[in-house]
Amino acid sequence: MFGKDLLVRMLDRRDTLPPDEIALIEALPVRPVTFGPDEEIVREGSRPTESCLVANGFAVRNQATREGKRQITAIHVPGDFVDLHSLLLKVMDHSVSALGSCEVVFIRHKDLLTAIGGSPHLTRMLWLSTTIDASIQRTWITCLGRRSAKQHLAHIICELYVRLELVGLASDQTFAIPLTQAELGDVLGLSVVHVNRTLQELRAKDLVIWKDRRIVILDFQRLAILADFDATYLNLFHEPR
Repeated sequence: MFGKDLLVRMLDRRDTLPPDEIALIEALPVRPVTFGPDEEIVREGSRPTESCLVANGFAVRNQATREGKRQITAIHVPGDFVDLHSLLLKVMDHSVSALGSCEVVFIRHKDLLTAIGGSPHLTRMLWLSTTIDASIQRTWITCLGRRSAKQHLAHIICELYVRLELVGLASDQTFAIPLTQAELGDVLGLSVVHVNRTLQELRAKDLVIWKDRRIVILDFQRLAILADFDATYLNLFHEPR
């Protein structure tokens, strides 16, 4: 299904997709591509004519300073469009790259426009996915500016678990993600040394085990309390849109 089944699952969690809309998504022509670790999927400054859907693995949005310092501004999981907004923005103001090996499919803008042209509800559902991206972005900004490093890391772990559980890639308080400490530093805005120290603090509190790519949450409730995590911003409510 090239990730389209996960897109349907993610959208259907927020509002029921009728069979005709599911059929429209399934019928979209795709161009599958596999990217290696850190390979650029979408280039900053480009004018995409396709939008990219993550089928397997993870992707990140990046922005870099003139000095070459990178900030990861979003982590995308399977079932996410990484640049649906390019349909309207036209010029990319950031890049998207693979986090580990990442399989994606590109869907032409003209095919997306054809699919949604006769389906106002599907249009709103795809719009909803971009508004959830914006909601996550606002929460990340609050974490960067107002939460401690320990709270911020705890918040990221809680969020990733909930988002991956939604698409069937996390269970029993456990998930896997190929996120190095250096990359985690680019998410948190911290040095590798500070990231390592923060991880050790969470381990010492018996909240998480993070070994290689595998993360085990030992007590989600306590971790969420520490992080001040409230999943409202992920908009997991099922209601008419």
